[in-house]
Amino acid sequence: MTATPSRILIADDEADLRALLQRYLSDQGLVVRSVENAQPVERLLARERFDVLVLDVMMPGEDGLALCRRLRAQGETIPILMLTARGDPIDRIVGLEMGADDYLPKPFTPRELLARLQALIRRQHMLGAHAGPPTEADSVRFGAFTLHRQQRRLERDGDDVPLSTVEFNLLQALAQHPNRPLGRDRLMVLAHGHDHAATDRSIDVQVMRLRKLIETDPTQPRHIQTVWGLGYVFVPDGQLQGRAPAQPADGTA
Repeated sequence: MTATPSRILIADDEADLRALLQRYLSDQGLVVRSVENAQPVERLLARERFDVLVLDVMMPGEDGLALCRRLRAQGETIPILMLTARGDPIDRIVGLEMGADDYLPKPFTPRELLARLQALIRRQHMLGAHAGPPTEADSVRFGAFTLHRQQRRLERDGDDVPLSTVEFNLLQALAQHPNRPLGRDRLMVLAHGHDHAATDRSIDVQVMRLRKLIETDPTQPRHIQTVWGLGYVFVPDGQLQGRAPAQPADGTA
């Protein structure tokens, strides 16, 4: 099976640089989307899967640092590489403190950016990879869908379903505990880690988005069901639960 190309989202207000990077990175086998400011980034992350987000620090409107900080506060875990025309080391420190994973000062060569992107992608794969080739245990099947956890992708009848990083992490967290209810606090930790700033409301919104993608009728969900007073439960076979299970997963209440 052909590997799914890595997907890169670039936000930079320099049109010439966007065009150059779009051509070069596409020629290297990456799928590239580029935008001129921060405004469409959050919407694209919610609708599509990307492996790395490249943010220019100096953009009109919301700058890259502010957007990075806001995305991390919302629980977004996509690797972020910051671009800056400022060479002051303190800018790099601030960017990393805001949640960036890497920092590249301008001017730079497209080849250097490519190398840094590949390093971030490799690190993501290593963090989620199992030893050896993918096995049956790496996939979770439910309804018409197959969740490939190692490859970080979702299929429906053989076709890829675009997922944002947040959506994938949440679905994977649910799928790792089938038929076991997860409280919202526990689910936030499983999906986003301990150092998150997500809220109960943000988890509810993310679940609503996932239901729109995987449920035949999101108003009557069969795979991601609500456990009233607790949180949610993932039901692979789609059997409706008559009542909430008595024992929550990991003792969460």
